[in-house]
Amino acid sequence: MSVFAIADLHLSFGDTVDKPMDVFGPAWEGYAEKLKKNWEECVAPGDTVIIPGDVSWGLHLDEALADLAWIDALPGTKVLIRGNHDLWWSSMAKMRKLFDSVKFIQNDAYMGDGFVVMGSRGWICPGDGHFSEADDRKIYTREVMRLEMSAAAASKLVTEARERGEEPVLIGAMHFPPTNEKKQPSEFTEIFGTAGCKAVVYGHLHGEHAFYNGPYGDYDGAEYMLCSLDKLQCTPKLILE
Repeated sequence: MSVFAIADLHLSFGDTVDKPMDVFGPAWEGYAEKLKKNWEECVAPGDTVIIPGDVSWGLHLDEALADLAWIDALPGTKVLIRGNHDLWWSSMAKMRKLFDSVKFIQNDAYMGDGFVVMGSRGWICPGDGHFSEADDRKIYTREVMRLEMSAAAASKLVTEARERGEEPVLIGAMHFPPTNEKKQPSEFTEIFGTAGCKAVVYGHLHGEHAFYNGPYGDYDGAEYMLCSLDKLQCTPKLILE
């Protein structure tokens, strides 16, 4: 059993969705085909892949179904976090009935074989050059609350596992980078650190000019990793084995 991560799939297989990604540069040319090939080469049926947001360009759930079905057909269990472009994201009750291999995290956590995943979409952090008190503070605060709820759910799962004599690894996931561009601490990093995450994966950052605007390596006891599709060159990144 291994755990991988890759964010920002930006799929658009739906008949009513037309959002080609190759306009964003050569890294996105034929990216879905490359991702499928690389995924099938490294991910086994018993593995898990965390997808931290920006999964589909669909505006509504019915427009994202073809993309979710494409993901479902790939090997392994997939654990999804919402991204800022996932406008199709619907109620948990509705989404969790769709595909057996596709799991969703929202204000809760996911328990796998030897690991627990907690996370939230996140948002631009205070101190970032793009952060606006008027426009971003309320959303940032709401996402902090959602991550706190996920951390509480993860803590319960970890406690239950320990009562069974197990010691699961806690993995954090967020779509936005959990720090500002200066890599200063945030309430997100504090929550991940207090929870005891051993790894934190995130996406959202695209292009060489932006790849290093988020935290890398050891940060408050967790290893932080950017897992956007173009950064990983369409290959899921191994997080835990």
